[in-house]
Amino acid sequence: MKAIYLDCAAGISGNMFLGACLQAGVPAAYLIQELKKLPLPDEYEIEISNVNKNGISATHVDVKINSENHEHNHDHEHHHRTMAEIRSIIETAPLAANIKRTALQIFENLAKAEGIVHNLPMNEVTFHEVGAVDSIVDIVGCAICIDYLDVEKIFVSKINVGSGFVKCAHGLMAVPTPATAELLKGYIIYHNNVENELTTPTGAAIVSTLAEYSDNLPQDFSAEQIAYGAGTYDLIIPNVLRIYLGEYKGKSERQLLMLETNIDDMNPQIYGYLYDRLLEAGALDVWLTPIYMKKNRPAHTLTVLIDELHKEICTKIIFEETTSIGLRVINLAQRIEEVRRMSRVETSYGEVRCKVSAYDGKIVTITPEYEDCRRLAQEQKVPLKTIWQEALSKQHERLG
Repeated sequence: MKAIYLDCAAGISGNMFLGACLQAGVPAAYLIQELKKLPLPDEYEIEISNVNKNGISATHVDVKINSENHEHNHDHEHHHRTMAEIRSIIETAPLAANIKRTALQIFENLAKAEGIVHNLPMNEVTFHEVGAVDSIVDIVGCAICIDYLDVEKIFVSKINVGSGFVKCAHGLMAVPTPATAELLKGYIIYHNNVENELTTPTGAAIVSTLAEYSDNLPQDFSAEQIAYGAGTYDLIIPNVLRIYLGEYKGKSERQLLMLETNIDDMNPQIYGYLYDRLLEAGALDVWLTPIYMKKNRPAHTLTVLIDELHKEICTKIIFEETTSIGLRVINLAQRIEEVRRMSRVETSYGEVRCKVSAYDGKIVTITPEYEDCRRLAQEQKVPLKTIWQEALSKQHERLG
């Protein structure tokens, strides 16, 4: 599977992550085009530049707020938004479901941390430092880049958080700020005599939501590319986030669960909508099994495959959208998975992603992405199977 290793010797922030991803191959035009789908018209501009940090060539991303659009805000500060408002911004944007899901997971973790610090419910948290437009762009941009690079696994090193004090909306605060410290519980952090905030709450939220700690490059990780995203400061150390992009052939250690419930009194038209909500919320799979209940009543068993992280949200959706009054939670002792990676192939109709799966060192399955084929079929007015077959044929040729 495609994976990233984050080397945080100079910390991590949202714009450092974006810069590294751009240097790793995400086209700047593509990132900007996708970000324009956010309902934030004329509120920001993105400046991308190549910079040199202590001899290292890195990409710097700067989100500039258009101050004339914020002139009614006190002291011309960034526009502050609650978690509920941010969720609405992301959910209503015409972005891919997995991009929205990743961005919302990061922001919700951020909101939980801020809520703990300020003793507020998650949805009532007002983001001061991290809720402004630049951080919305950073976090959604992060999700866009991960999707484009087809990354399925992220590892992170020890994290340099910096030291000293930083000016926040509530006054001077010690580095790491309370929200950053809360988010990085369970990770190994340190400071290297640099009196600057090296790890921001946004960077900490990306790590805590998506990354697994690894002191060094994992044994089964094969790096194919190294890229650098620049921070804003000029320091005595290179102020860059280094990412290793490559293939991880190790085993996934996720704890998987199944949520099950029997339903015999619900309008079947609801199931399609329920499937969409569960999959968008992070469910790995959803299916129905026809059954007979007591008194020979026909019914269905709804089964949802999830990981521990998505247990709470999927449970909430099932109770909200179905007539179920109880769920069975089944722990899976093991799931054997093929090693998977996404590969892009150019057809005569456009680019199609293909999922390439291998087991025991041999390729066993190649599957063109349905959504890519469907979109191109609609755009080009040709049968979907024509695009599917060409993508499959070209991928076979490419892999020999």
